[in-house]
Amino acid sequence: MTKIKFFSFFLFIFFLFNTLIAKEPSTLITEIVNEASIILSSSDPVESKIIKLNNIAETNVDIVGIGMYTLGKYRKNLNEDQKIKYKKLFKSYFLKSFSSRLVDYSDPKISVVSEKRINNKYTIVSTILEETSKNPEIKIDWRIYTKNPERPLIRDLIVEGLSLARTQKEEFKSIIQNNDGDINYLFKSLEEFIIK
Repeated sequence: MTKIKFFSFFLFIFFLFNTLIAKEPSTLITEIVNEASIILSSSDPVESKIIKLNNIAETNVDIVGIGMYTLGKYRKNLNEDQKIKYKKLFKSYFLKSFSSRLVDYSDPKISVVSEKRINNKYTIVSTILEETSKNPEIKIDWRIYTKNPERPLIRDLIVEGLSLARTQKEEFKSIIQNNDGDINYLFKSLEEFIIK
């Protein structure tokens, strides 16, 4: 084998090996936070920042999984058309909610404190959003779904002990219950938020 062929073969194996290595959950969070920080501290227009932040979310967050979890017991009653409609609405709702909250931060400083494997499906990465002149220090735990270690995904944020997914689930449950169990009222509520 010539030196050039051997070198090309070595590079191929190196890149293949690197893509197959499981990404540690804490590394995932560090990369996401750094990428978001660069976007938020840039001089880009708000609309451009939102598009880039949404790209991060779509790549690293299990939006479908969170959406189905937030429906609770009501997901069992959905027909196929309703499932498709809900997934589409929830994704738009989630991305708008996510980016509109983050875009107000100019340069968030988040430090990874620890990583704790709960079981073979979940790992908790604990972080701290550093104190600023406007905001106090905030503890944030990231619940990472690691069933596929090559593609860990964020399933929940626990901010100062409060699960955002669980809070959302309770809100959706309340909307449905207050409207005699009619899922269409939840759809309407999501649509109204999206077009605001």
